[in-house]
Amino acid sequence: MTNKEKMLAGLEYFAADEELIKELNETKEIVHDYNILRPCDSDGKLKMLKGLLGHIADDQIIINQPFYCDYGKQISVGKRFFANFSFTVLDEAPVTIGDDCFIGPNVSIYTACHSTDPVERNTRNEWAKPVSIGDNVWIGGSVTILPGVTIGSNVTIGAGSVVVNDIPDNSVAVGNPARVIKTVLAARNC
Repeated sequence: MTNKEKMLAGLEYFAADEELIKELNETKEIVHDYNILRPCDSDGKLKMLKGLLGHIADDQIIINQPFYCDYGKQISVGKRFFANFSFTVLDEAPVTIGDDCFIGPNVSIYTACHSTDPVERNTRNEWAKPVSIGDNVWIGGSVTILPGVTIGSNVTIGAGSVVVNDIPDNSVAVGNPARVIKTVLAARNC
């Protein structure tokens, strides 16, 4: 397997692989171009996002600049997606975001994992775990979501939280680490 194949399979891989570095740099160029578009150039931004991200469910997507990601192709967003300024996604593994999700400013989603042993870490070997976010989710400003986390539907994550564990549907979670403080009933369609 190539290092990219290992990365996408969730296996340990060599992160400084020449092919991966080339792809990271190509993505940085696209992200740079996206970030310097005029804020009112909605058509240009949509066109660039469609080429950058792996899946966009509809044209009602807004990602305020600046936006940062590693690869882009592992990011999937649902209908009516909104992300505020300085949204950062390290998408070495899939990042799947459902419909009607709102991302506050300075939110970071990480999938890359590194050894806590400095000798192992210095080998540049790492692995990645996917992040999944359900429908109707609001992620408050300056939230950090760590590798392997699943956030259910109808969830609010309070500003400044660090999400290290899964959050169930119909929850409000806050803190570091984020903990469920409230359960909410999902609105019913009658």
